[in-house]
Amino acid sequence: MATTYDKASLVMIPSGVKESKLYSIKPTSGDGDFTFSRGTDTATRVNASGLIEKERSNQILQSNTFTTTWSTTRASFVSGQAGYDGTNDAWAFVDDTNNSTHLSAQSLSLGASVATFSIYAKAGDVDFLAVRFEGSAVDYAYFNLASGTLGTIDSDYIEARITDVGGGWYRCEATRVLAASGNQVVLLAAQANNDPTYAGAGTTAIYIQDAQVEYGLVATSPAIETTTAAVYEGITDNLPRLDYSGGASCPSLLLEPSRTNQITNSEYFNGADWINVDITYDHNATISPEGVQNAAQLNFSGTTFKRFEQNTSNAATACTTSIFMKYIDHAIVMARMDSTSGASYAWFNIQTGEVLKVDGATGSVPDPIASVDDYGDGWYRLNTTQNSMAANQEIFWYFVPDTDTSTGGWTGSGSAYVYGAQFEEGSYPTSYIPTYGASASRAQDLSVTASPSTSYFGQTEGTIFTEIEINAITSGSYSRILNLKNSGGSNQIYIQQNDSRITGVVFNGSNQFSASTSSGFLSVGSVYKIALAYKDSDYAFYVDGTQIATGSASGLGTLAVDRVDFTTGAGNIGLGNEVKQSLVFNTRLTNAELAALTTI
Repeated sequence: MATTYDKASLVMIPSGVKESKLYSIKPTSGDGDFTFSRGTDTATRVNASGLIEKERSNQILQSNTFTTTWSTTRASFVSGQAGYDGTNDAWAFVDDTNNSTHLSAQSLSLGASVATFSIYAKAGDVDFLAVRFEGSAVDYAYFNLASGTLGTIDSDYIEARITDVGGGWYRCEATRVLAASGNQVVLLAAQANNDPTYAGAGTTAIYIQDAQVEYGLVATSPAIETTTAAVYEGITDNLPRLDYSGGASCPSLLLEPSRTNQITNSEYFNGADWINVDITYDHNATISPEGVQNAAQLNFSGTTFKRFEQNTSNAATACTTSIFMKYIDHAIVMARMDSTSGASYAWFNIQTGEVLKVDGATGSVPDPIASVDDYGDGWYRLNTTQNSMAANQEIFWYFVPDTDTSTGGWTGSGSAYVYGAQFEEGSYPTSYIPTYGASASRAQDLSVTASPSTSYFGQTEGTIFTEIEINAITSGSYSRILNLKNSGGSNQIYIQQNDSRITGVVFNGSNQFSASTSSGFLSVGSVYKIALAYKDSDYAFYVDGTQIATGSASGLGTLAVDRVDFTTGAGNIGLGNEVKQSLVFNTRLTNAELAALTTI
């Protein structure tokens, strides 16, 4: 294999990325690096720790410069104070001598959403920090900086938290649903709980550092500092996703089509669009598949159909719903997808991670397709696809008796952890798309292209190789896996997934060579190594060490290929495969080398 690798002119093994760039490991000059694009979106990946990683942000401006866009009343700020993080970046919040409120405020432009405000604070001459994180009403959250405990928290807050970070410093957080407009955050010093009015002394009331406003139910770390605009980190726009799903030790390049999560609050299950019957929630009850404490404990009791549900506005097409669940004391969960064409059902055991049964029980719909993905630490993602449904479905999740798989109401109680609900148009589940008050879309991984010196590409002979994991098999769909071509596409050498087959094609205006595996060859979740060798009158196609076909057509000519990519149009990434490695050779490898290169 080392000798074969030495022959490769371009090697992409997913390992290094930055915004708009996927690095090749050969050539080392950078000439073979891939450009990458994907628009503004909410893409996620599974990182090397096995955790879902999102884009995170700080939406407040001048997050640690309180003398700029902050509007201060009866107070002032002094910089250069010793901070929670060992720096001198904290600020003294100095009250004046008025017998009134002492505050600083900033307007927000988040719109109707679930959001969390956080700030690091330390007591000075007064003990309380009061926060008005304002949505549709003016509500207070009080933090006792002397004892490190919560004071009065008004009812519109989903939750408030105070965390000791050492040296008398605390991180104070408050989460709520914001209004469509008119939102702001207001900081106030207070001498007593539930009373923001006091006579100031002209001294340091409290110390503060690193304000943050972000979407979601919890404050993330480390704090993100902003100046004149919001700042984004993590899986940002145009960042290739190196994915470690399934506990992989080496990453794959995750390439997916555009999808929209129509669930409007994927993590906050008391959101306005959720319907809950005999179900209540304790939000932020446990660690989610993100590795942060933003999963909810669902508690059910009563005698009716214990369920939570949401209506959608999908088109009449194949649709997939999914949710993450973790067992506490009740195992059996049923997913139901319902529309005017009928209903379909899937039963899952969330203790063992099994699909128990599927049933297209009513109307004209067939049985759904159900699957389970193991995310570790007891978390399972439960996936249900229905390929024949009318528009505007209702999506239900029921808790049903452990002793059977009925759909009827029953007397029982129990609990389970839940996180990350998703409903998308498409015939298979894609990576999680978080939502915080409105549906959200992940843009297609649109362009992954390397255009190095043409000397890296064989113009009259060569070989392309790729190793992929199959994520979906859909009738009538195809996905271009690896493509060597010229700028106009008149000459192409490519490997493509067609439904459940792998195809290799050499094209120079017409097909010089085309070969496919048999139908049904591929299976979801399996990894395949594929090589296509080309030379006039001498073609070969290998998959997993087996020769699929050879060809002897003449008339190849000089191809003038100048680029290699994984996408050649809007439809060609439609199956969301994961690329583990790809190699380009400017010589036609021998059949023995092709067999060795593709052997699993």
